[in-house]
Amino acid sequence: MEKKAFVTKEMIEEIVKKYPTPFHIYDEKGIRENAKALKEAFSWNKGYKEFFAVKATPNPFLIDILRDYGCGCDCSSKTELMLSEAMGVEGKDIMFSSNDTPAEEFEYAAKLGATINLDDITHIDFLEKAIGYIPETISCRYNPGGYFSIANSIMDNPGDAKYGFTTEQLFEGFKILKAKGAKNFGIHAFLASNTVTNDYYPTLARQLFEVAVKLHEETGADIKFINLSGGIGIPYKPEQTPNDIRVIGDNVRKVFEEVLVPAGMGDVAIYTELGRFMMAPYGHLVTKVLHEKHTHKEYIGVDACAANLMRPAMYGAYHHITVLGKENAPCDHVYDVTGSLCENNDKFAVDRALPEIAIGDYIAIHDTGAHGFAMGYNYNGRLWSSELLLKEDGSVQLIRRAQEPKDYFATFDCFPIYEKLK
Repeated sequence: MEKKAFVTKEMIEEIVKKYPTPFHIYDEKGIRENAKALKEAFSWNKGYKEFFAVKATPNPFLIDILRDYGCGCDCSSKTELMLSEAMGVEGKDIMFSSNDTPAEEFEYAAKLGATINLDDITHIDFLEKAIGYIPETISCRYNPGGYFSIANSIMDNPGDAKYGFTTEQLFEGFKILKAKGAKNFGIHAFLASNTVTNDYYPTLARQLFEVAVKLHEETGADIKFINLSGGIGIPYKPEQTPNDIRVIGDNVRKVFEEVLVPAGMGDVAIYTELGRFMMAPYGHLVTKVLHEKHTHKEYIGVDACAANLMRPAMYGAYHHITVLGKENAPCDHVYDVTGSLCENNDKFAVDRALPEIAIGDYIAIHDTGAHGFAMGYNYNGRLWSSELLLKEDGSVQLIRRAQEPKDYFATFDCFPIYEKLK
């Protein structure tokens, strides 16, 4: 597929008059169209709900857009729970899926009435001690181990993941929870990350649906929902074919009707916890070229760095780059596109064929709408950028201001020089 930026050079030249680079900018129109397509794809399931993975893009303006389409929140920490509560998200619309969880976070989730998704069998007793009871509605995260494969192609290695109950623990855990008063059960699994295939969800669904039938038969548990979690990816590279969410939804329906309906479980709700699929394609990190360097390689230095987008540095992840205003120019130059951190892996691209770049050019780094700003940090004293929303009417709204030095120094208020730093 062709990767086109949703902003132009002319748009950015106007935006920077008020909001200097670097910044993350999000496309409201794209977010809305995608959320609508997801809702339609699973409309066959009466209880279907998407719990947006707050960790991917924890911005209330963006989450509120998704709420227009019935989305709830998937939270993994107390602060994410606090954000959801502050936005007015009700407990029934919150999933709390965490691991290595502190007692106070279970307490907070229970206070909100969120559905708690346990990561380990030992967390049953831990939860009961933390809040004094076992909630009537509870979920367990399942990890069957081994490798997760589709058509003999290995997608991921759940057996090496720290998450979830084993098969034996899941059955034992349901029995224990039922004995402790749980009445409504859910199953959750995340077995592969960023899959670009329409087959992942249907294959995962079959595995979970079959386990659900056995759990119901062997433990008598009333299974109310099955949470397919995340894992539907996006085409970061131009040569990749995007997932078709409507095909995915229809294929999950077929498995549902084949496995659950004959077992008398046709009223089970399907949940998802998508983050990357919901937001990633609809975000750009926009940055300005500051320097060019001609040494052993050709380097382009920009005013963003890995503190604004760490995926390339952390994972070697590919993010497509558009040099704004040069979309149709030949990609006849090879560059490393770098930031200013004192780390040699602070590179947005390595040996990337791009149009000839000049100082002052603006660059749009694609697919930063999820796990982009959210994974930011302050190494080298670099400050978090602003976040902007390109609204459907073409206007631009500030949805998070840029961090200032006073924000960086705010936690030094216990130190004598604090007043000098503000």
